[in-house]
Amino acid sequence: MTHRRLAALAACAALDAHERAAGRVPAGYQYRLPTEAEWEHCCGAGTASEWNVGAALTCADANHLAATYCAPSAITQGQATVVGSHPPNGFGLRDLHGNAWEWCLDAWDGSANYPAGAEVDPLGQSGVHRVLRGGAYNSTAALCRSAARAHVLPTYGFMGSGLRVVLGPVLP
Repeated sequence: MTHRRLAALAACAALDAHERAAGRVPAGYQYRLPTEAEWEHCCGAGTASEWNVGAALTCADANHLAATYCAPSAITQGQATVVGSHPPNGFGLRDLHGNAWEWCLDAWDGSANYPAGAEVDPLGQSGVHRVLRGGAYNSTAALCRSAARAHVLPTYGFMGSGLRVVLGPVLP
């Protein structure tokens, strides 16, 4: 079985080692998976709507299971599309909604929501499951919302998963 999260972590480590050897990684930073909070902030791109494109997610916005918004001939169901196939969000990032579930650094805390109260980038470090965000090509629009969360065991060969690499501060 392919361990997709382990492969994602290995890819980040290899990129970090390569770029660090070339002198392109600032002190105190590393290439890694994003935390959940970093992922959600980048996905939302300063918007307050359920998706960074507004009140609804169409097939023009993302590769997802969009039967209520698209004519059947317009849907690319059952497969991921080439990265960059859809318009960028307000931060210039593409494909955060749909296409592939993206691994986050956080462990699943066992709840459907973040902890109550204000926190700054809480890194979930307890729990055996790991967090995925963004939805995939076979996810409904509701599962592709900026705030939607999913979780699986880190060794699970989760079909439809991928990674988004960030250059961020070294975390504990």
